[in-house]
Amino acid sequence: MINIKEDERLNKINHSCAHLLAQAVKHLYPQAKFWVGPVIEEGFYYDIDLGDDVIKEEDLPKIEKEMKKIAKDGKRIVRHEISKEEALEMFKDDEYKVDLISRMNEEENIISCYTQGDFTDLCRGPHVDTVKELKHFKLLKFSGAYWKGDANNKMLQRIYGICFENEEDLKAHLNFLEEAKKRDHKKLGKELELFMISEYGPGFPFFLNKGMILRNELENFWYKEHTKENYEFIKTPIMLNKDLWELSGHWFNYRENMYISEIDEKTFAIKPMNCPGGMLVYKNSLHSYKDLPLRVGELGQVHRHEASGALNGLFRVRTFTQDDAHIFMREDQIESEIVSLINFIDRMYSIFGLTYDIELSTRPEEKYIGSIEVWNKSEAILEKACREAGHTCKINPGDGAFYGPKLDFHIKDSIGRVWQCGTIQLDMNLPERFDLTYIDADGSKKRPIMLHRVIYGSIERFIGILIEHFAGAFPLWLAPTQVNIIPVKNEYHLEYAQKLKEVFENAGIRVELDSRDEKLSYRMRDAQLHKIPYNLIIGDKERDNNEVSYRKFGSEETVTMNLDEFVALLKEEIESKKLNK
Repeated sequence: MINIKEDERLNKINHSCAHLLAQAVKHLYPQAKFWVGPVIEEGFYYDIDLGDDVIKEEDLPKIEKEMKKIAKDGKRIVRHEISKEEALEMFKDDEYKVDLISRMNEEENIISCYTQGDFTDLCRGPHVDTVKELKHFKLLKFSGAYWKGDANNKMLQRIYGICFENEEDLKAHLNFLEEAKKRDHKKLGKELELFMISEYGPGFPFFLNKGMILRNELENFWYKEHTKENYEFIKTPIMLNKDLWELSGHWFNYRENMYISEIDEKTFAIKPMNCPGGMLVYKNSLHSYKDLPLRVGELGQVHRHEASGALNGLFRVRTFTQDDAHIFMREDQIESEIVSLINFIDRMYSIFGLTYDIELSTRPEEKYIGSIEVWNKSEAILEKACREAGHTCKINPGDGAFYGPKLDFHIKDSIGRVWQCGTIQLDMNLPERFDLTYIDADGSKKRPIMLHRVIYGSIERFIGILIEHFAGAFPLWLAPTQVNIIPVKNEYHLEYAQKLKEVFENAGIRVELDSRDEKLSYRMRDAQLHKIPYNLIIGDKERDNNEVSYRKFGSEETVTMNLDEFVALLKEEIESKKLNK
Protein backbone atom coordinates (compact mmCIF):
# COMPACT_ATOMS: atom_id res chain seq x y z
CA MET A 1 0.00 0.00 0.00
CA ILE A 2 1.50 3.31 -1.10
CA ASN A 3 1.60 6.35 1.18
CA ILE A 4 0.57 9.24 -1.08
CA LYS A 5 1.84 11.79 1.42
CA GLU A 6 5.38 10.41 1.45
CA ASP A 7 5.73 10.04 -2.35
CA GLU A 8 6.90 13.42 -3.65
CA ARG A 9 5.40 13.12 -7.14
CA LEU A 10 2.07 11.62 -6.00
CA ASN A 11 1.85 14.20 -3.23
CA LYS A 12 2.07 17.01 -5.80
CA ILE A 13 -0.44 15.34 -8.16
CA ASN A 14 -2.99 14.73 -5.41
CA HIS A 15 -2.62 18.24 -4.02
CA SER A 16 -3.24 19.64 -7.50
CA CYS A 17 -6.20 17.30 -7.96
CA ALA A 18 -7.78 18.67 -4.77
CA HIS A 19 -7.84 22.07 -6.54
CA LEU A 20 -9.31 20.41 -9.64
CA LEU A 21 -12.08 19.00 -7.42
CA ALA A 22 -12.73 22.44 -5.91
CA GLN A 23 -12.90 24.08 -9.35
CA ALA A 24 -15.41 21.47 -10.59
CA VAL A 25 -17.55 21.89 -7.47
CA LYS A 26 -17.51 25.68 -7.95
CA HIS A 27 -18.77 25.22 -11.51
CA LEU A 28 -21.62 22.97 -10.37
CA TYR A 29 -22.39 24.76 -7.11
CA PRO A 30 -21.54 28.46 -7.58
CA GLN A 31 -22.34 29.20 -3.92
CA ALA A 32 -19.64 26.76 -2.70
CA LYS A 33 -17.00 27.96 -0.24
CA PHE A 34 -13.86 26.00 0.61
CA TRP A 35 -11.99 25.40 3.86
CA VAL A 36 -8.89 23.18 3.36
CA GLY A 37 -7.93 20.45 0.89
CA PRO A 38 -4.84 18.62 2.14
CA VAL A 39 -3.03 15.54 0.88
CA ILE A 40 -3.41 12.51 3.17
CA GLU A 41 -1.87 9.03 3.10
CA GLU A 42 -4.86 7.71 1.11
CA GLY A 43 -5.05 10.59 -1.41
CA PHE A 44 -6.70 13.96 -0.76
CA TYR A 45 -9.90 15.58 0.46
CA TYR A 46 -11.55 18.99 0.39
CA ASP A 47 -13.89 20.43 3.05
CA ILE A 48 -16.68 22.40 1.40
CA ASP A 49 -19.62 24.54 2.49
CA LEU A 50 -22.40 24.11 -0.07
CA GLY A 51 -25.01 26.13 1.80
CA ASP A 52 -28.33 24.30 1.63
CA ASP A 53 -27.15 21.73 -0.93
CA VAL A 54 -26.10 18.25 0.24
CA ILE A 55 -23.75 15.93 -1.66
CA LYS A 56 -25.20 12.48 -2.34
CA GLU A 57 -23.62 9.29 -3.71
CA GLU A 58 -25.12 9.93 -7.15
CA ASP A 59 -23.50 13.40 -7.27
CA LEU A 60 -19.90 12.10 -7.30
CA PRO A 61 -19.98 10.92 -10.99
CA LYS A 62 -21.38 14.33 -11.97
CA ILE A 63 -18.46 16.07 -10.21
CA GLU A 64 -15.97 13.63 -11.76
CA LYS A 65 -17.37 14.40 -15.23
CA GLU A 66 -16.81 18.13 -14.69
CA MET A 67 -13.27 17.44 -13.40
CA LYS A 68 -12.47 15.45 -16.56
CA LYS A 69 -13.82 18.28 -18.69
CA ILE A 70 -11.56 20.81 -16.93
CA ALA A 71 -8.53 18.48 -17.19
CA LYS A 72 -9.13 17.97 -20.92
CA ASP A 73 -9.25 21.75 -21.40
CA GLY A 74 -5.61 21.73 -20.24
CA LYS A 75 -5.22 25.12 -18.53
CA ARG A 76 -1.84 25.88 -16.98
CA ILE A 77 -1.59 26.16 -13.21
CA VAL A 78 0.00 29.51 -12.41
CA ARG A 79 1.48 30.59 -9.07
CA HIS A 80 1.32 34.25 -8.07
CA GLU A 81 2.09 36.09 -4.86
CA ILE A 82 -0.02 38.81 -3.26
CA SER A 83 0.05 40.76 -0.02
CA LYS A 84 -2.08 39.86 2.96
CA GLU A 85 -4.25 42.90 2.32
CA GLU A 86 -4.76 41.91 -1.32
CA ALA A 87 -5.65 38.36 -0.25
CA LEU A 88 -8.24 39.63 2.24
CA GLU A 89 -9.79 41.78 -0.50
CA MET A 90 -9.76 38.92 -3.05
CA PHE A 91 -11.50 36.49 -0.67
CA LYS A 92 -13.60 39.02 1.28
CA ASP A 93 -16.83 37.12 0.59
CA ASP A 94 -15.42 33.79 1.83
CA GLU A 95 -15.30 33.64 5.64
CA TYR A 96 -13.24 30.43 5.53
CA LYS A 97 -10.42 31.93 3.48
CA VAL A 98 -10.58 35.15 5.50
CA ASP A 99 -10.11 33.06 8.66
CA LEU A 100 -7.08 31.29 7.16
CA ILE A 101 -5.51 34.55 5.99
CA SER A 102 -6.16 36.32 9.30
CA ARG A 103 -4.43 33.57 11.28
CA MET A 104 -1.22 33.76 9.25
CA ASN A 105 1.82 35.16 11.06
CA GLU A 106 2.65 38.83 10.62
CA GLU A 107 5.89 37.91 8.82
CA GLU A 108 3.83 35.98 6.27
CA ASN A 109 2.80 39.17 4.49
CA ILE A 110 3.35 37.60 1.08
CA ILE A 111 0.74 34.95 0.31
CA SER A 112 0.87 32.54 -2.60
CA CYS A 113 -2.16 31.64 -4.73
CA TYR A 114 -2.62 29.25 -7.62
CA THR A 115 -4.86 29.93 -10.59
CA GLN A 116 -6.13 27.47 -13.19
CA GLY A 117 -8.53 28.97 -15.70
CA ASP A 118 -11.42 30.60 -13.84
CA PHE A 119 -10.45 29.27 -10.40
CA THR A 120 -8.01 30.71 -7.86
CA ASP A 121 -7.22 29.29 -4.43
CA LEU A 122 -4.89 30.07 -1.56
CA CYS A 123 -2.04 27.56 -1.46
CA ARG A 124 1.63 27.16 -0.57
CA GLY A 125 2.04 24.60 -3.38
CA PRO A 126 3.80 23.10 -5.16
CA HIS A 127 1.52 22.03 -8.05
CA VAL A 128 1.88 20.30 -11.39
CA ASP A 129 2.30 22.53 -14.45
CA THR A 130 -1.07 21.92 -16.08
CA VAL A 131 -4.42 20.31 -15.29
CA LYS A 132 -3.75 17.92 -18.23
CA GLU A 133 -1.59 15.94 -15.80
CA LEU A 134 -4.66 15.21 -13.63
CA LYS A 135 -6.61 12.78 -15.80
CA HIS A 136 -6.34 9.61 -13.73
CA PHE A 137 -8.39 10.24 -10.61
CA LYS A 138 -11.34 8.84 -8.70
CA LEU A 139 -13.63 10.38 -6.09
CA LEU A 140 -13.91 7.75 -3.37
CA LYS A 141 -16.40 8.86 -0.74
CA PHE A 142 -17.84 11.78 1.16
CA SER A 143 -18.60 12.54 4.78
CA GLY A 144 -19.36 15.36 7.16
CA ALA A 145 -16.58 17.26 8.93
CA TYR A 146 -16.89 20.07 11.46
CA TRP A 147 -15.11 23.28 10.55
CA LYS A 148 -11.72 23.20 12.33
CA GLY A 149 -12.72 19.82 13.81
CA ASP A 150 -14.85 21.57 16.44
CA ALA A 151 -18.33 20.10 17.08
CA ASN A 152 -19.53 23.60 18.01
CA ASN A 153 -18.84 24.81 14.46
CA LYS A 154 -20.74 24.30 11.23
CA MET A 155 -20.73 20.88 9.59
CA LEU A 156 -18.94 21.00 6.22
CA GLN A 157 -19.03 18.36 3.49
CA ARG A 158 -15.78 16.47 2.89
CA ILE A 159 -15.11 14.81 -0.47
CA TYR A 160 -12.26 12.26 -0.67
CA GLY A 161 -10.38 11.33 -3.83
CA ILE A 162 -7.13 9.96 -5.21
CA CYS A 163 -5.07 10.65 -8.32
CA PHE A 164 -2.29 8.75 -10.11
CA GLU A 165 0.06 9.38 -13.02
CA ASN A 166 -1.48 6.68 -15.23
CA GLU A 167 -4.62 4.60 -15.64
CA GLU A 168 -2.88 1.33 -14.72
CA ASP A 169 -1.83 2.59 -11.28
CA LEU A 170 -5.32 3.98 -10.66
CA LYS A 171 -6.98 0.68 -11.60
CA ALA A 172 -4.56 -1.28 -9.41
CA HIS A 173 -5.32 0.98 -6.48
CA LEU A 174 -9.09 0.77 -6.97
CA ASN A 175 -8.79 -3.04 -7.07
CA PHE A 176 -6.82 -2.85 -3.84
CA LEU A 177 -9.54 -0.71 -2.23
CA GLU A 178 -12.19 -3.20 -3.37
CA GLU A 179 -10.22 -6.06 -1.80
CA ALA A 180 -9.75 -4.07 1.41
CA LYS A 181 -13.50 -3.37 1.49
CA LYS A 182 -14.23 -7.12 1.30
CA ARG A 183 -11.87 -7.63 4.26
CA ASP A 184 -13.39 -4.90 6.47
CA HIS A 185 -13.21 -6.40 9.97
CA LYS A 186 -16.43 -4.66 11.05
CA LYS A 187 -18.35 -6.32 8.20
CA LEU A 188 -16.70 -9.74 8.64
CA GLY A 189 -16.90 -9.53 12.44
CA LYS A 190 -20.66 -9.30 12.13
CA GLU A 191 -21.02 -11.95 9.41
CA LEU A 192 -18.76 -14.42 11.25
CA GLU A 193 -20.40 -13.65 14.63
CA LEU A 194 -17.13 -12.64 16.29
CA PHE A 195 -17.95 -9.34 18.02
CA MET A 196 -20.53 -6.57 18.28
CA ILE A 197 -20.65 -2.90 19.28
CA SER A 198 -23.67 -1.61 21.21
CA GLU A 199 -25.01 1.94 21.32
CA TYR A 200 -24.94 1.49 25.10
CA GLY A 201 -21.14 1.32 25.01
CA PRO A 202 -19.51 3.19 22.10
CA GLY A 203 -15.89 2.05 21.91
CA PHE A 204 -16.49 -0.88 24.28
CA PRO A 205 -16.61 -4.05 22.12
CA PHE A 206 -18.60 -7.17 23.04
CA PHE A 207 -16.91 -10.45 22.11
CA LEU A 208 -19.36 -13.17 21.05
CA ASN A 209 -18.85 -16.90 21.52
CA LYS A 210 -16.91 -17.45 18.29
CA GLY A 211 -14.87 -14.31 18.87
CA MET A 212 -13.98 -15.57 22.34
CA ILE A 213 -12.71 -18.85 20.87
CA LEU A 214 -10.42 -16.88 18.56
CA ARG A 215 -9.35 -14.58 21.40
CA ASN A 216 -8.65 -17.49 23.77
CA GLU A 217 -6.50 -19.22 21.15
CA LEU A 218 -4.42 -16.05 20.75
CA GLU A 219 -4.06 -15.63 24.51
CA ASN A 220 -3.18 -19.30 25.08
CA PHE A 221 -0.56 -19.08 22.35
CA TRP A 222 0.79 -15.90 23.98
CA TYR A 223 1.10 -17.57 27.40
CA LYS A 224 2.72 -20.70 25.94
CA GLU A 225 5.35 -18.77 23.97
CA HIS A 226 6.13 -16.44 26.88
CA THR A 227 6.54 -19.38 29.23
CA LYS A 228 9.22 -20.69 26.84
CA GLU A 229 10.97 -17.32 27.23
CA ASN A 230 10.93 -17.56 31.06
CA TYR A 231 8.30 -14.92 31.76
CA GLU A 232 6.37 -14.70 35.03
CA PHE A 233 2.72 -13.60 34.93
CA ILE A 234 0.74 -11.17 37.07
CA LYS A 235 -2.65 -9.41 37.14
CA THR A 236 -2.89 -5.87 38.53
CA PRO A 237 -6.02 -3.90 39.58
CA ILE A 238 -8.00 -2.00 36.99
CA MET A 239 -8.47 1.08 39.24
CA LEU A 240 -5.85 2.73 41.47
CA ASN A 241 -5.45 5.87 43.55
CA LYS A 242 -4.64 9.21 41.94
CA ASP A 243 -1.43 9.40 44.02
CA LEU A 244 0.02 6.50 42.03
CA TRP A 245 -0.74 8.20 38.71
CA GLU A 246 0.91 11.38 39.96
CA LEU A 247 3.99 9.38 40.95
CA SER A 248 4.15 7.68 37.55
CA GLY A 249 3.66 10.96 35.67
CA HIS A 250 0.47 9.83 33.93
CA TRP A 251 -1.70 12.32 35.84
CA PHE A 252 0.23 15.27 34.41
CA ASN A 253 0.88 13.84 30.94
CA TYR A 254 -2.25 11.78 30.22
CA ARG A 255 -5.02 13.08 32.49
CA GLU A 256 -7.37 14.12 29.64
CA ASN A 257 -7.57 10.50 28.44
CA MET A 258 -8.26 8.92 31.84
CA TYR A 259 -11.56 7.87 33.42
CA ILE A 260 -11.87 9.18 37.00
CA SER A 261 -14.01 8.13 39.97
CA GLU A 262 -14.40 9.12 43.62
CA ILE A 263 -14.18 6.36 46.26
CA ASP A 264 -14.26 7.09 50.02
CA GLU A 265 -13.72 10.79 49.24
CA LYS A 266 -10.50 9.98 47.38
CA THR A 267 -9.81 10.23 43.66
CA PHE A 268 -9.16 7.02 41.75
CA ALA A 269 -8.46 6.47 38.03
CA ILE A 270 -9.07 3.47 35.82
CA LYS A 271 -5.68 2.52 34.46
CA PRO A 272 -4.81 3.74 30.95
CA MET A 273 -1.56 1.74 31.11
CA ASN A 274 -0.35 -1.26 33.11
CA CYS A 275 3.12 0.05 33.99
CA PRO A 276 2.51 1.61 37.45
CA GLY A 277 0.91 -1.60 38.71
CA GLY A 278 3.94 -3.49 37.44
CA MET A 279 6.20 -1.12 39.41
CA LEU A 280 4.30 -1.92 42.62
CA VAL A 281 4.64 -5.65 41.99
CA TYR A 282 8.42 -5.28 41.59
CA LYS A 283 8.65 -3.26 44.82
CA ASN A 284 6.70 -5.93 46.70
CA SER A 285 9.86 -8.01 47.24
CA LEU A 286 13.65 -7.69 47.40
CA HIS A 287 15.65 -8.47 44.29
CA SER A 288 19.23 -9.59 43.74
CA TYR A 289 21.40 -9.06 40.67
CA LYS A 290 21.10 -12.84 40.26
CA ASP A 291 17.32 -12.48 39.68
CA LEU A 292 17.82 -10.29 36.63
CA PRO A 293 16.64 -10.10 33.94
CA LEU A 294 13.17 -10.44 35.46
CA ARG A 295 10.50 -10.75 32.77
CA VAL A 296 6.97 -10.06 34.01
CA GLY A 297 4.00 -10.41 31.63
CA GLU A 298 0.43 -9.19 32.02
CA LEU A 299 -2.60 -9.32 29.76
CA GLY A 300 -3.95 -6.14 31.33
CA GLN A 301 -7.20 -4.41 30.45
CA VAL A 302 -6.87 -0.62 30.14
CA HIS A 303 -9.27 2.23 29.42
CA ARG A 304 -8.51 5.40 27.47
CA HIS A 305 -10.96 8.08 26.47
CA GLU A 306 -10.95 8.41 22.68
CA ALA A 307 -13.00 11.00 20.79
CA SER A 308 -16.24 9.47 19.53
CA GLY A 309 -15.41 10.40 15.95
CA ALA A 310 -12.15 8.43 16.12
CA LEU A 311 -13.77 5.13 17.20
CA ASN A 312 -13.44 2.40 14.58
CA GLY A 313 -14.53 -1.19 15.22
CA LEU A 314 -11.71 -3.01 17.02
CA PHE A 315 -9.04 -0.69 15.64
CA ARG A 316 -9.83 2.29 17.87
CA VAL A 317 -11.68 1.50 21.10
CA ARG A 318 -11.98 2.87 24.63
CA THR A 319 -11.07 -0.34 26.42
CA PHE A 320 -8.59 -2.96 25.30
CA THR A 321 -6.22 -5.60 26.63
CA GLN A 322 -2.53 -4.92 26.15
CA ASP A 323 -0.19 -7.91 26.01
CA ASP A 324 2.18 -6.05 28.27
CA ALA A 325 5.44 -7.17 29.78
CA HIS A 326 7.96 -5.30 31.89
CA ILE A 327 11.52 -6.53 31.89
CA PHE A 328 13.81 -5.44 34.73
CA MET A 329 17.55 -5.83 34.13
CA ARG A 330 21.06 -4.69 34.86
CA GLU A 331 22.66 -2.12 32.58
CA ASP A 332 25.07 -4.72 31.15
CA GLN A 333 22.06 -6.83 30.05
CA ILE A 334 20.22 -4.16 28.03
CA GLU A 335 21.58 -4.88 24.58
CA SER A 336 21.39 -8.68 24.75
CA GLU A 337 17.86 -8.50 26.18
CA ILE A 338 16.63 -6.25 23.38
CA VAL A 339 18.26 -8.45 20.73
CA SER A 340 16.60 -11.51 22.28
CA LEU A 341 13.27 -9.69 22.40
CA ILE A 342 13.45 -8.67 18.73
CA ASN A 343 14.08 -12.31 17.81
CA PHE A 344 11.11 -13.38 19.97
CA ILE A 345 8.81 -10.84 18.27
CA ASP A 346 10.05 -12.06 14.89
CA ARG A 347 9.09 -15.64 15.81
CA MET A 348 5.63 -14.58 17.01
CA TYR A 349 4.81 -12.59 13.86
CA SER A 350 6.05 -15.35 11.52
CA ILE A 351 3.33 -17.68 12.88
CA PHE A 352 0.74 -15.34 11.31
CA GLY A 353 2.68 -14.76 8.08
CA LEU A 354 3.34 -11.12 9.01
CA THR A 355 6.48 -9.27 7.90
CA TYR A 356 7.51 -5.97 9.49
CA ASP A 357 9.76 -2.91 9.54
CA ILE A 358 11.12 -1.20 12.66
CA GLU A 359 11.05 2.50 13.57
CA LEU A 360 13.05 4.15 16.35
CA SER A 361 10.88 6.85 17.95
CA THR A 362 12.95 9.46 19.78
CA ARG A 363 12.39 12.04 22.55
CA PRO A 364 9.25 14.21 22.23
CA GLU A 365 9.75 17.96 21.96
CA GLU A 366 7.52 18.50 25.01
CA LYS A 367 5.96 16.47 27.83
CA TYR A 368 8.80 14.10 28.60
CA ILE A 369 10.40 13.08 31.88
CA GLY A 370 14.09 12.53 32.63
CA SER A 371 17.27 14.22 31.41
CA ILE A 372 18.26 14.68 27.78
CA GLU A 373 21.51 12.80 28.52
CA VAL A 374 19.56 9.71 29.61
CA TRP A 375 17.34 9.98 26.52
CA ASN A 376 20.34 10.21 24.16
CA LYS A 377 21.96 7.18 25.79
CA SER A 378 18.72 5.16 25.59
CA GLU A 379 18.18 5.99 21.92
CA ALA A 380 21.74 4.94 21.02
CA ILE A 381 21.32 1.61 22.83
CA LEU A 382 18.07 0.81 20.99
CA GLU A 383 19.58 1.61 17.60
CA LYS A 384 22.65 -0.55 18.26
CA ALA A 385 20.56 -3.50 19.53
CA CYS A 386 18.41 -3.31 16.40
CA ARG A 387 21.52 -3.64 14.23
CA GLU A 388 22.82 -6.51 16.38
CA ALA A 389 19.54 -8.37 15.78
CA GLY A 390 20.10 -8.06 12.02
CA HIS A 391 17.61 -5.27 11.35
CA THR A 392 17.73 -1.64 10.28
CA CYS A 393 15.45 0.97 11.81
CA LYS A 394 14.03 4.17 10.43
CA ILE A 395 14.24 7.19 12.76
CA ASN A 396 10.86 8.67 13.75
CA PRO A 397 11.86 11.89 15.53
CA GLY A 398 9.85 13.16 18.50
CA ASP A 399 7.40 10.25 18.70
CA GLY A 400 8.74 8.45 21.79
CA ALA A 401 6.61 7.84 24.89
CA PHE A 402 6.89 10.53 27.55
CA TYR A 403 9.07 8.21 29.68
CA GLY A 404 11.46 6.86 27.05
CA PRO A 405 12.36 6.12 23.41
CA LYS A 406 10.96 3.06 21.66
CA LEU A 407 11.24 0.64 18.76
CA ASP A 408 7.92 0.36 16.92
CA PHE A 409 7.16 -2.69 14.80
CA HIS A 410 5.11 -1.93 11.67
CA ILE A 411 3.66 -5.17 10.34
CA LYS A 412 2.58 -5.68 6.74
CA ASP A 413 -0.55 -7.72 6.04
CA SER A 414 -1.42 -9.97 3.09
CA ILE A 415 -2.48 -7.10 0.82
CA GLY A 416 0.38 -4.78 1.75
CA ARG A 417 -1.21 -2.53 4.37
CA VAL A 418 0.98 -1.45 7.27
CA TRP A 419 -0.11 -1.56 10.93
CA GLN A 420 1.80 -0.41 14.00
CA CYS A 421 1.61 -3.23 16.56
CA GLY A 422 4.59 -4.26 18.67
CA THR A 423 6.81 -1.89 20.58
CA ILE A 424 9.89 -2.02 22.81
CA GLN A 425 10.26 1.00 25.08
CA LEU A 426 13.48 1.52 27.00
CA ASP A 427 12.79 3.26 30.30
CA MET A 428 15.48 4.68 32.55
CA ASN A 429 13.02 7.08 34.19
CA LEU A 430 10.19 5.17 35.91
CA PRO A 431 12.58 2.99 37.96
CA GLU A 432 13.95 6.26 39.34
CA ARG A 433 10.51 7.72 40.09
CA PHE A 434 9.40 4.54 41.86
CA ASP A 435 12.76 4.05 43.61
CA LEU A 436 13.18 0.53 42.24
CA THR A 437 16.36 -1.23 43.36
CA TYR A 438 18.21 -4.54 43.40
CA ILE A 439 21.13 -5.74 45.49
CA ASP A 440 24.30 -5.96 43.42
CA ALA A 441 27.17 -8.46 43.86
CA ASP A 442 29.03 -6.06 46.20
CA GLY A 443 25.96 -5.66 48.43
CA SER A 444 25.15 -2.15 47.23
CA LYS A 445 21.72 -1.02 46.00
CA LYS A 446 21.48 -0.42 42.27
CA ARG A 447 18.73 0.93 40.02
CA PRO A 448 17.38 -1.56 37.44
CA ILE A 449 16.83 -0.60 33.83
CA MET A 450 13.37 -1.39 32.50
CA LEU A 451 11.77 -2.35 29.19
CA HIS A 452 8.08 -1.94 28.43
CA ARG A 453 6.98 -4.11 25.51
CA VAL A 454 3.95 -5.43 23.65
CA ILE A 455 3.80 -7.81 20.69
CA TYR A 456 0.14 -7.96 19.69
CA GLY A 457 -0.18 -4.32 20.78
CA SER A 458 -3.70 -4.94 21.98
CA ILE A 459 -5.67 -8.17 21.70
CA GLU A 460 -8.68 -6.33 20.22
CA ARG A 461 -6.78 -4.46 17.53
CA PHE A 462 -4.66 -7.49 16.64
CA ILE A 463 -7.84 -9.53 16.14
CA GLY A 464 -9.15 -6.80 13.84
CA ILE A 465 -5.90 -6.91 11.87
CA LEU A 466 -6.00 -10.73 11.63
CA ILE A 467 -9.62 -10.67 10.42
CA GLU A 468 -8.54 -8.42 7.55
CA HIS A 469 -5.17 -10.15 7.00
CA PHE A 470 -6.87 -13.55 6.56
CA ALA A 471 -10.10 -12.08 5.11
CA GLY A 472 -11.93 -14.03 7.83
CA ALA A 473 -10.56 -17.37 6.57
CA PHE A 474 -8.40 -18.15 9.60
CA PRO A 475 -5.77 -20.88 9.77
CA LEU A 476 -7.19 -24.08 11.24
CA TRP A 477 -5.71 -23.53 14.72
CA LEU A 478 -7.44 -20.14 15.04
CA ALA A 479 -10.76 -20.91 13.33
CA PRO A 480 -13.71 -20.80 15.77
CA THR A 481 -15.28 -23.76 13.93
CA GLN A 482 -12.66 -26.06 12.43
CA VAL A 483 -14.87 -28.77 10.90
CA ASN A 484 -18.45 -28.65 9.66
CA ILE A 485 -20.33 -31.92 9.08
CA ILE A 486 -23.13 -31.96 6.50
CA PRO A 487 -25.16 -35.19 6.20
CA VAL A 488 -26.67 -35.52 2.72
CA LYS A 489 -29.93 -36.92 4.12
CA ASN A 490 -30.66 -37.03 7.83
CA GLU A 491 -32.75 -40.18 7.41
CA TYR A 492 -29.74 -42.18 6.24
CA HIS A 493 -26.65 -40.30 7.30
CA LEU A 494 -27.33 -38.41 10.54
CA GLU A 495 -26.34 -41.26 12.85
CA TYR A 496 -22.88 -41.58 11.26
CA ALA A 497 -22.53 -37.77 11.23
CA GLN A 498 -23.23 -37.69 14.98
CA LYS A 499 -20.59 -40.38 15.52
CA LEU A 500 -18.09 -38.26 13.58
CA LYS A 501 -18.93 -35.23 15.69
CA GLU A 502 -18.17 -37.21 18.86
CA VAL A 503 -14.86 -38.45 17.42
CA PHE A 504 -13.75 -34.90 16.58
CA GLU A 505 -14.83 -33.52 19.96
CA ASN A 506 -12.85 -36.25 21.75
CA ALA A 507 -9.83 -35.30 19.63
CA GLY A 508 -10.13 -31.65 20.77
CA ILE A 509 -11.31 -30.41 17.35
CA ARG A 510 -13.98 -27.71 17.20
CA VAL A 511 -16.85 -29.12 15.19
CA GLU A 512 -20.40 -28.26 14.14
CA LEU A 513 -23.07 -30.55 12.70
CA ASP A 514 -25.42 -28.93 10.17
CA SER A 515 -28.45 -31.22 10.10
CA ARG A 516 -30.93 -28.48 9.20
CA ASP A 517 -33.80 -29.43 6.94
CA GLU A 518 -32.30 -27.46 4.05
CA LYS A 519 -30.95 -28.44 0.63
CA LEU A 520 -27.38 -29.77 0.57
CA SER A 521 -26.29 -26.94 -1.77
CA TYR A 522 -27.71 -24.33 0.62
CA ARG A 523 -25.85 -25.77 3.62
CA MET A 524 -22.60 -26.03 1.68
CA ARG A 525 -22.92 -22.43 0.51
CA ASP A 526 -23.65 -21.31 4.07
CA ALA A 527 -20.49 -23.06 5.31
CA GLN A 528 -18.50 -21.18 2.65
CA LEU A 529 -19.98 -17.87 3.79
CA HIS A 530 -18.83 -18.67 7.34
CA LYS A 531 -15.37 -19.56 5.98
CA ILE A 532 -15.16 -22.89 7.87
CA PRO A 533 -11.81 -24.55 6.98
CA TYR A 534 -13.09 -28.13 6.45
CA ASN A 535 -16.56 -29.12 5.30
CA LEU A 536 -17.48 -32.81 5.34
CA ILE A 537 -20.18 -34.16 3.04
CA ILE A 538 -21.48 -37.43 4.50
CA GLY A 539 -23.34 -39.88 2.25
CA ASP A 540 -23.67 -43.65 1.80
CA LYS A 541 -20.04 -44.26 0.79
CA GLU A 542 -18.61 -42.40 3.79
CA ARG A 543 -20.99 -44.12 6.21
CA ASP A 544 -20.35 -47.61 4.86
CA ASN A 545 -16.54 -47.32 4.67
CA ASN A 546 -15.86 -45.31 7.88
CA GLU A 547 -14.55 -42.46 5.72
CA VAL A 548 -14.96 -38.74 5.31
CA SER A 549 -15.18 -36.68 2.14
CA TYR A 550 -14.03 -33.12 2.73
CA ARG A 551 -13.79 -29.88 0.83
CA LYS A 552 -11.39 -27.20 2.08
CA PHE A 553 -12.58 -23.61 2.17
CA GLY A 554 -11.87 -21.91 -1.14
CA SER A 555 -11.42 -25.19 -3.03
CA GLU A 556 -13.81 -27.00 -5.37
CA GLU A 557 -11.94 -30.31 -4.95
CA THR A 558 -13.52 -33.06 -2.82
CA VAL A 559 -11.09 -35.44 -1.10
CA THR A 560 -12.08 -38.79 0.45
CA MET A 561 -10.01 -40.17 3.32
CA ASN A 562 -10.08 -42.76 6.10
CA LEU A 563 -11.46 -41.23 9.31
CA ASP A 564 -8.37 -41.92 11.43
CA GLU A 565 -6.07 -40.44 8.77
CA PHE A 566 -8.25 -37.35 8.56
CA VAL A 567 -8.16 -36.80 12.33
CA ALA A 568 -4.35 -37.15 12.25
CA LEU A 569 -4.18 -34.63 9.37
CA LEU A 570 -6.21 -32.09 11.36
CA LYS A 571 -4.17 -32.53 14.53
CA GLU A 572 -0.90 -32.08 12.67
CA GLU A 573 -2.18 -28.92 10.94
CA ILE A 574 -3.39 -27.49 14.25
CA GLU A 575 -0.19 -28.36 16.15
CA SER A 576 2.09 -26.89 13.44
CA LYS A 577 -0.10 -23.76 13.14
CA LYS A 578 0.07 -24.17 9.40
CA LEU A 579 -0.87 -21.12 7.33
CA ASN A 580 -3.42 -21.26 4.52
CA LYS A 581 -1.98 -21.21 1.03
